[in-house]
Amino acid sequence: MQKLDYGEIIKLAWKEFDGERHEIKGVFDVSAKVSTNHVYKISFYQREPVFAKISEYGNFEDFREDHIIINNLANNLEYPYQQFLAQSLVKRNELYIYRYHERERSAWVVFYNPIQIRHKLPRRLDEKHIKKLGRELARFHKACTNVSNQLPHSSKNVITDIQKLKRSIHKSEIQMQESHKDLILRHADHFLENADRVNYNTEIETIPVLVDWNIGNFSITGDGRFYSRWDYDWFRMSSRVMDFYFFSRVVSDVGDRTVFSYKVDTLMEDRFMLFLKEYHKIFPLTPPEVHLIKEVYRFFILNYVIKDGPYFFRKYYSTKLIKEAYETYFPAMEANYRVEKILKTLKL
Repeated sequence: MQKLDYGEIIKLAWKEFDGERHEIKGVFDVSAKVSTNHVYKISFYQREPVFAKISEYGNFEDFREDHIIINNLANNLEYPYQQFLAQSLVKRNELYIYRYHERERSAWVVFYNPIQIRHKLPRRLDEKHIKKLGRELARFHKACTNVSNQLPHSSKNVITDIQKLKRSIHKSEIQMQESHKDLILRHADHFLENADRVNYNTEIETIPVLVDWNIGNFSITGDGRFYSRWDYDWFRMSSRVMDFYFFSRVVSDVGDRTVFSYKVDTLMEDRFMLFLKEYHKIFPLTPPEVHLIKEVYRFFILNYVIKDGPYFFRKYYSTKLIKEAYETYFPAMEANYRVEKILKTLKL
């Protein structure tokens, strides 16, 4: 299948957004080259640059819904997070999203103004960084909780996504070996049963979560407070513990990595226990939320690696991660994860 010309699509999107007022000087691909989403920097002759995100991943309705929620979140967050999130450009009071369609293919574009960046965390954190980060995420989650009732409704949640995965397997819409189908269906059922056990739909508070936290997509102030954040590929409304797995990787002993895997082991490291203790001091966790940590990790592998991986990740990464899921992630989840360690650490 012939690739879409993203540069030309972005030019069409800008023309619709701005008319002929500002002529584009250049469109430059600044993508991280991990996912199938692309980010471009657009320079102009007579205005400051903007960034464009273009995607074919997922569907337009979900993309639009997520970015509307994100923009509402960015506008409503209280001090000191009122300028933390990069905001999309708006046209005539509405979030601007350009939809391109060509035969059986579509792509959609959203524009952002550049966001200021302060300090990046080091690849391997010292204990003082880990403690500060735990406290800061707790404060940020509190701020997100405070505005969650003001945000537009999300049409999807972790339950509906896993149910969608099961339907796709039964309809053979996802290509996999028969033995793998049984394994995925079994893990999907485990997730649904355990989510029901903690009364996910009625007892677990839902807030906006960004999920994919790594040292390359947020910056901090000199004293360790969140300063700016960009990249919302996996944004969703969910339990706050959905953010924990990626922070366990950031604070892990080996540190954040460019060559990555999604092993469960970082959730059991003593360094992550230190992170959770500091988080718990600011925004205490409940036993059901702690029990949910394993399940949202399971959800992450099922949803983002197995279900969406072939569409979201570039081929090299999706092939690698799916293979590791069957060989390593699922077996290690049962063998190496012990919720008792977290409960004991937090004295719950």
